[in-house]
Formats: sequence, structure tokens, C-alpha cells
Amino acid sequence: MMRRRPNGFSSAPPQPPPPPPLEWEVLPGGMLVQKRTSATSGIEAAAAPVPVIRVRVKHGLTHHEIYLSSQSSFGELKKLLTEKTGLHPQEQRIFFKDRERDSSAFLDIAGVKDGARMVVEDDPTARAKRLLEKRAAARAARAGKDLCAVASEVDRLASRVSELEAVVGKVGRMEQKEVVELTELLMAQLVRLDAIAADDSDAEGRKRTQVRRVQRCVEKLDMMKLKNSESPTSPSHLKQKQQCPSTAVATTKWETFDSINAPMATATTSSVDRVGGRLEWELF
Repeated sequence: MMRRRPNGFSSAPPQPPPPPPLEWEVLPGGMLVQKRTSATSGIEAAAAPVPVIRVRVKHGLTHHEIYLSSQSSFGELKKLLTEKTGLHPQEQRIFFKDRERDSSAFLDIAGVKDGARMVVEDDPTARAKRLLEKRAAARAARAGKDLCAVASEVDRLASRVSELEAVVGKVGRMEQKEVVELTELLMAQLVRLDAIAADDSDAEGRKRTQVRRVQRCVEKLDMMKLKNSESPTSPSHLKQKQQCPSTAVATTKWETFDSINAPMATATTSSVDRVGGRLEWELF
């Protein structure tokens, strides 16, 4: 049996898909290269591991051996030396090839190789500076804690002042003893605020805020005290009303002096005698 030949030409085989477009990147030097993918960089990283080197560091009469990556910085070396020497990284000075190295410098760039020798010394200036910073931080923390305590107490006293103000608005009078007690408590908070040493601007601003709050509360108490003394039902007002008649009006009389020397001249001329063209003075 013969196969039937198809009419026309046979279809061409399918073409492979076009390759993805290349991505390019510019190196820091200005060269345009093909962009490296994460897979390629991961293969390169696995193919070229970072070597670990041994560094001998001398501190006083003691030698320490530190193992770390060759691409580490001197700052990372100082952190490892802290466990050996007990010195804070900021208090260390590392010398390599008779030169002090900065913490941000890298070992491989500085030429540190396996078995390199270094010297670490104590930095008294950095230690004093760090101690001052530590004291300043402790003082700031203590000031913040004291300000929080004062703010809490002022909140409590301010609520009492508001309650007392509401009572005065409804009843019209109050106990004078309570006003004096609240005033003394608020003035005690002013003394506490004055004793707080606010070094930074934040603490100084919080301190001024609490001082203004206390001053406003004291002013409110003074106004309530004045209204209470002027109230017709207050004991002081009733006592004053019994002592003074209703028709009497208390006024203040002021005296005017033209010259300070006029009374002295009158008193002097009345007590002197003229004897032989001379004035004879008498002492009183």
C-alpha cells in the first residue's frame, strides 16, 4: 500500500525562542559591562571563599592570637580584642608597621597577611572621654526620671486645683486651709524642678513646661483666694463688716512733698540764734 504524498511543502521545524535581552551596568570607573545576576555572583562567592588569617597582637607583656577574615576591618579586630584585653574598642589604639590604624580601615588594604604582628595600647584620652559621656548619659537619664516624677505630681495637683475651682464656681467659697496646702505643695515642685540639671534641649524644654504649669496653678489659687476673701459669707469678710460701719468708706490719703529741703530749713531756722553775725546751731 502506497502512502499518499501531501500536496505542497512540509511545515518548517519550530524556531527556538529568542534569548532574553542583556542587562548592562556601569562600574564605578565608568566601564559598561554586562550586569551580573544573583546566581552568578553566588557561584563566584562559593568558588572564591574569603581566607581566614591569624594575627598576633601584643598588649603589654602579653601576646594574643586572633583568627578573623582577611577582609575584616580594624574595628572588628578591636571588638575581638575586647574579650582578650578587657579594653573597650574605643579605648584601643592598634599599631601596624609603626603606624596607628583607623577603625574603619580594612586589613587586606593595609597589607595585613597571615601571621602579621600588631601592637595594641590603651588610650587614656579616649577612656576619659568615654567616662564623661557615660556620666552625661547617666545624668540625662536621672534628669528624665526626675522630670517624669515631677510631671506626675503636677498632674495630680492640677486636678485638685481644677476640682477646687469647680467647687468655688458652684458654692462661692472654700476652705482657706486647702488653698494654702495646695500652694505649698506646688511651690515644693518648683524647688524640685530648680534642682534638676537639664543638660540637653529636650530636658530643658520639658522643665520649662512643668514650671509654667505650676505657675498657672499657683495663679489660679491666688485668684480663688482673693475671691474667697471678698465673698460675703467668708469669715474674714464678716469680721471686717462687724468692725467697720456700713456707711464708712476706707480710703487712702496721700501726702505730697514739694521739696525735701523745705521742712529741714523751717526746723533749722526756728532753732538757731544769731550771735555776733554768726549762726549758733543747736543739736537735737
